Amino acid sequence: MMKYNKSYYKLEDFLSSSFQTHAHLYIDFYNYQIDDAGVSGFGSDLAQCTNLSNLTLDLRNNQIGNAGASGLGFALAQCTNLTNLTLELGYNQIGNAGASGLGSALAQCINLSNLTLDLGQKQFICCFEL
Repeated sequence: MMKYNKSYYKLEDFLSSSFQTHAHLYIDFYNYQIDDAGVSGFGSDLAQCTNLSNLTLDLRNNQIGNAGASGLGFALAQCTNLTNLTLELGYNQIGNAGASGLGSALAQCINLSNLTLDLGQKQFICCFEL
């Protein structure tokens, strides 16, 4: 079982943290009413976690759409040391374009060796290679 050096349940707490010190993070923003703009802003801050290697991110039951999912993927691709990622995005408004954008962006995570991705909604018709 992964031991996280920091867990966050409030966006304000994460935003006031020292991003460069994070290596193992658990972030739970379940039912936080985050939309595309919110997740894009959060993603920009997450991209500053340059030492991040293990991340569990629970964004289920928010209002994230295609643009937000793609933007989040792009931000995660900036975390060049990321090796283990669990991403829970179920019960949002992510469609085929968002899933494809997310997958394409995550394919740029060259050190990513373990990915657990839960979109928990409808079937998607898209292809990407990790």
